[in-house]
Amino acid sequence: MRKSLVLLSCMFFLLSTALFAQNTNIGSAKCKMCHTGPAKGDQFKKWSESKHSKANTAVGVAGKAECEKCHAPVAEFKAEGVTCEACHGAGSAYKSPTIMKDQKQSVANGLILQTEASCKKCHDASKAPSGHKAITFDYATASAKVSHKKP
Repeated sequence: MRKSLVLLSCMFFLLSTALFAQNTNIGSAKCKMCHTGPAKGDQFKKWSESKHSKANTAVGVAGKAECEKCHAPVAEFKAEGVTCEACHGAGSAYKSPTIMKDQKQSVANGLILQTEASCKKCHDASKAPSGHKAITFDYATASAKVSHKKP
């Protein structure tokens, strides 16, 4: 009876761990390891030179939850502004090169592909806090500026 209870407890623990395991954020430095250089589309360089990487430095943002939800949305990497994972999802489960080479497998492991709707979670004037400067957003123009596609 005791062995059965121990075995049942172990099985429950393993099952609950698998069911509740979530991807964790890894930070842009780990993304940079692979997403750099012209052959890869210069993803890291494009991001690091963009307003996204500096969004957390906007005047009045620091420490204000209503601002940080868009300007520094990944709590453990606020210094990175709108970091890779703010848009593409926590990368721990899809970061491996083997998984990243297969888009379907990457998505199945948590990669979020961007759409106009996902960008408008922040780039939408109707969602801006009171006093925020005017937000104008054209998805086609904006997505061309931050495109991570390989040449």
